[in-house]
Amino acid sequence: MKPFTVLEMVYTGGAVPAELPPAELPLLTPLRAEFDGQYLRIYNACFYEMRKALDIRPYNVYADVRQLDGKRAHLFLLTEGEILIGSVGCFGTEIDDLIVHPQYRGRGYGRTLLAWAVTHIREETDAPVTLHVAERNQTAVQLYLRTGFAVKKRMKIG
Repeated sequence: MKPFTVLEMVYTGGAVPAELPPAELPLLTPLRAEFDGQYLRIYNACFYEMRKALDIRPYNVYADVRQLDGKRAHLFLLTEGEILIGSVGCFGTEIDDLIVHPQYRGRGYGRTLLAWAVTHIREETDAPVTLHVAERNQTAVQLYLRTGFAVKKRMKIG
């Protein structure tokens, strides 16, 4: 594994990111078995290039649906019919595993998933909402900064 920097970020915005009013938030549902295959493929596709560039093995995180056991209730899907557009994980007050199908990127779905996750967590607690992101993933870092997150800490890995 090559050394890299992870940013710990904390949400400093209002109840919901200002870019997306609550009335416009979509209904997300917990991960269901019929989406397992799509979820594994999309998740692996989203992180493969970065993991390979950093030599973080395995390059594909998920090889088997059983790896999702214990996570299902915390992974929320944005779907259109039978197509998985994206997903976001809410683990306590931490947002994780935010992914958007490569064919749907650049359309605001990442911002929508992020706003949904902040709102979902805020419904449960007023504790700080956090996330971690590889600094090299500048597309995600810029999204988080634009939607009310601030860098709290930098950590060297490897």
